[in-house]
Amino acid sequence: MKVTLQDKYIKNEGKIFATGSQLLVKLPLIQKKLDEISKLNTSGFISGYRGSPLGVYDKALWEAQDILKQNSILFSPGLNEDLAATAVWGSQQPNLMSKGINDGVFSIWYGKGPGVDRSGDAFKHGNSAGTSKYGGVLVLLGDDHASKSSTIAHQSEFAMLDAQIPVLNPSNLEDLVNYGIFAWALSRYSGLWVSMKCITSNMDSSGSINIDLNKLKFKWPDNFLRGNVHIRASDAILDQERRLYDHKLPAAVEFANKNNINEYLWKSKRKKLGIIATGKGFSDTLDTLDLLGIDQRSSNQLGIHLLKMGMTWPLDVKKIENFTSGLDEVIIVEEKRSFLESHVRNHLYNFTNKPKRIIGKYDEKNNKLIQENYTLLKSDLEKILGDRISKNCNYESIKFNINLEKKESSAANKYIERSPYFCSGCPHNTSTKVPEGSKAMAGIGCHFMSLWMNRNTSLYTHMGAEGANWIGMSSFVEDKHIFQNIGDGTYNHSGLLAIRAAVASKVNITYKILYNDAVAMTGGQPLDGVPSPQRITHQLFGEGVIKVALVSDNIEKYKNKKEFSAITSFHERKELNNVQKSFREISGVTVIIYDQGCATEKRRK
Repeated sequence: MKVTLQDKYIKNEGKIFATGSQLLVKLPLIQKKLDEISKLNTSGFISGYRGSPLGVYDKALWEAQDILKQNSILFSPGLNEDLAATAVWGSQQPNLMSKGINDGVFSIWYGKGPGVDRSGDAFKHGNSAGTSKYGGVLVLLGDDHASKSSTIAHQSEFAMLDAQIPVLNPSNLEDLVNYGIFAWALSRYSGLWVSMKCITSNMDSSGSINIDLNKLKFKWPDNFLRGNVHIRASDAILDQERRLYDHKLPAAVEFANKNNINEYLWKSKRKKLGIIATGKGFSDTLDTLDLLGIDQRSSNQLGIHLLKMGMTWPLDVKKIENFTSGLDEVIIVEEKRSFLESHVRNHLYNFTNKPKRIIGKYDEKNNKLIQENYTLLKSDLEKILGDRISKNCNYESIKFNINLEKKESSAANKYIERSPYFCSGCPHNTSTKVPEGSKAMAGIGCHFMSLWMNRNTSLYTHMGAEGANWIGMSSFVEDKHIFQNIGDGTYNHSGLLAIRAAVASKVNITYKILYNDAVAMTGGQPLDGVPSPQRITHQLFGEGVIKVALVSDNIEKYKNKKEFSAITSFHERKELNNVQKSFREISGVTVIIYDQGCATEKRRK
């Protein structure tokens, strides 16, 4: 049998081998096939903005462009996350003011945790408006729990709760596919946007999974489409709110219950300890129980019950009540803050047959139990579950190594940590240097690494606010000027607004825009819209910037000076220090565009 690298996208039955990002490319192809089987003529739409752990998702989409186009799936990367979310909202609006060309559009929004945060307004509006009958929206939440490539650790469930968007939490790659297809079915049934967590451990992994379209057909409750939950053209705002709470969210719970997305896996006649776990916490729980020598058979003797929560919100209260009824103790295992635990505890407060204890982040004596920061460690979970099983199930023969964590810590101390540094030939090696006596601030991008180098650079902001902190600081410090580093990708994404704010506040600041022709930090993607140095100088002139200098390692390529704005001067790379010295003496906002290609991209090309 012939095997090709395209099998992961072409095959709809049997085993395929793929990475997490490639499986997210596979999702709309599966949905298109399922719609064809159901005699539906649909299209797909994908938009968002890259960032770890979804940093290479757009590259995987670009590589699969041919097969996506063949299946009427359009990939249109967003300029930034909230504009992408608005475009996804628009994909549900055909037939509202202009006749649609098919039955509906199933859509994907993707973004990193910071992009989730900045898109809250768009999420609320889109979700409140609803989805089309044969469309549906899947929101991919790129959560970097360990902050491995982020300026802050992210957990997006609370943002989804705020927007009233259901949350799915896959524990492995197979769940990633099953939950993704389930999300569109749920979205169509309830009229809601539906989110799915995409954490690093899933996105960065690869493996063989089994594709079976028969297992991706879902049961529709008898009262299908009650209350007419879908998007409409003329829709009063308070009517949207009423439908959201009276019809759409109850429909989501009903659909989840009907299709058993929350699985009651271990049922014992003895009612002792119940373990509720979700996402990576569920996988870690299974591994930990195996380390403790406990399987489903021994759980029957011990009185251990196990519930896997695929949808953590809105809460399937019938499943929770059935699972927890009569138990001595329920422990909830989840990464980061207590999202699921809080909802379970709140619901069971007035439940007559509730368990004696509900624990998770803290035990019954309010002692810290499962940590909220960083990621869940199996060595910690082994000790925790071992203790709780011994306490509740009278099982003293469990053997676990209580010194395991100490041994790991001791071994870790033997390693010397190597700080990340610029790649060989990186333009930041030059661009981030400032003259003696000057100071600079960092931001999102590869230049962030200048913070731990000897470059007189400190402080940073979230993406798109670079330099805005100087507006609040400058009147209360002795320094009268600051340099602010910003990448061309960030400038294009949202950074221009920060420059506009600086101009409006009349502060003295020089922005150093590194023009390296790629969004280098996330994998070398091209800039959306491909803004040239020429166009950037005109944008800056229009915003009221006082002076612009173009500094390049090859200034000769810019021979036609008339293409640039009137405030632009031109300099060789060796002149950078002198340019910076002159610009720090100018009152107002100035900009240095440092033009040099990303070294890694040069090598790639």
